[in-house]
Amino acid sequence: MDASVLPEDDVIARLAGVAPGGAVAAALAGRADILAMTREAAAASLTPQEPGGLSHGERAALAVRIARLHREDDLAAHYAELVARAGATGATAALADPAFKGEGDTRLAALLAYADLVTLAPKDAVAGDIEKLKAAGLGDADVVRLAELVAFLAYQIRVVKGLKLMQATA
Repeated sequence: MDASVLPEDDVIARLAGVAPGGAVAAALAGRADILAMTREAAAASLTPQEPGGLSHGERAALAVRIARLHREDDLAAHYAELVARAGATGATAALADPAFKGEGDTRLAALLAYADLVTLAPKDAVAGDIEKLKAAGLGDADVVRLAELVAFLAYQIRVVKGLKLMQATA
């Protein structure tokens, strides 16, 4: 396999604008194992076989929201497609809008407050924020699922930004 060829479905490379055949593509292809694990982490975070108490639509909408909070419009558009494929409508689709605060739905409000806090000011998160999620009806497994989703998006966004910088200097 040509070391500069990346899988066509590699979201990170596509969104970072990695030029096929270029130096950054070759570097990424040399780390195909990391790209594969990243794709697996994306699937586990966004479209797991057993979504638990966070539906695929909620996960996708939260991903859009997080991307928007980071001003990553291309990534937000990518996840908006996932929202549509999940058939999310109403309040679930509204999760994607950073202005939406859950209006009257305690569970959604808690999800959004936690996702926004950990996205924008992770150092300010405290144990009480987890307790608020539990008080809103999220079980331990769903709290972990939510934290994993936010963490994956933080990782993905940082990798895309880093690759954009590499691409600009390559």
